[in-house]
Amino acid sequence: MASPAATLSFDTSFEPHTGEPVPVAPGLVRVTASNASPYTYTGTNSFLLGHERLALVDPGPDEQDHIHALMRAISGRPVAAILLTHTHRDHSASAAKLARKLGAPLWFGGPHRLSRPLRRFESNPFRRSCDWTLMPDRTLTDGERITAGDIELRVHTTPGHCANHLAFGFGDILLTGDHIMGWNSTLVAVPDGSMTDYLASLDKVIALPYRRYVPAHGGPIADGPTYARALRAHREMRNEQVLAAVAKRAQSIAAIVATIYPTQPLMVRRAASLTIAAHVEYLQSKGLLVVSRGPFGTRIRLSS
Repeated sequence: MASPAATLSFDTSFEPHTGEPVPVAPGLVRVTASNASPYTYTGTNSFLLGHERLALVDPGPDEQDHIHALMRAISGRPVAAILLTHTHRDHSASAAKLARKLGAPLWFGGPHRLSRPLRRFESNPFRRSCDWTLMPDRTLTDGERITAGDIELRVHTTPGHCANHLAFGFGDILLTGDHIMGWNSTLVAVPDGSMTDYLASLDKVIALPYRRYVPAHGGPIADGPTYARALRAHREMRNEQVLAAVAKRAQSIAAIVATIYPTQPLMVRRAASLTIAAHVEYLQSKGLLVVSRGPFGTRIRLSS
């Protein structure tokens, strides 16, 4: 039985100080972009890693005020590389422009790709949010050590939110990108993302030797592994809710969402439907649900 969802507590007290360089830890400075939205919270956090020689992590949206803020924070220091946790455009849209401006190579986990092929009649709801044409100068792989600026990082592949998602660790800090955030649970939308991959990456991160998690949206998480375990329990609780809804004859994604989120606003329910679809696909892969998909929708039932 999964732990109750009440064990998961979100922190929405973050003050972004948009456009200002904010020290997070020795050798780590945050600059938050002004692209606040229901999906990006207070905006995308870009990070400068290093002291005299830097790496730029997740340069963020292609917005002139944010680019100017980053250049002010860099303050003429050499930038050895631009790193991306992943290629959703709120993290990567300015990457090519800044790579040219700074003379820095792009390092990330390979071109954007789906977690699985599109099915017949299926579309990718995140298609316009993905940086499909951006190519790395260096493709980073799991477990490799890289010297980015004057700090050595360990690369960790963390697919789930999307297929090419990475986290970067140094000291007791893990830059978690969108994989783990303290302000909300991560959106996992198939086929761009995968709940199976997401849960496996959560288990992987929990076992790593990092205490403080620093996400790309919102503030740091002081006890990362404890929070990640609560987040995983929350996902398992959601799996149980999906199974219970189907047992009560909810036979479509919309019906499951209406059962689990009966009083939530329409915008919340629309976002929830994306993650519920990922939970349904995960439960199907475990043999707990049978799913029939066709041009007129999806029909879901419990396995006999």
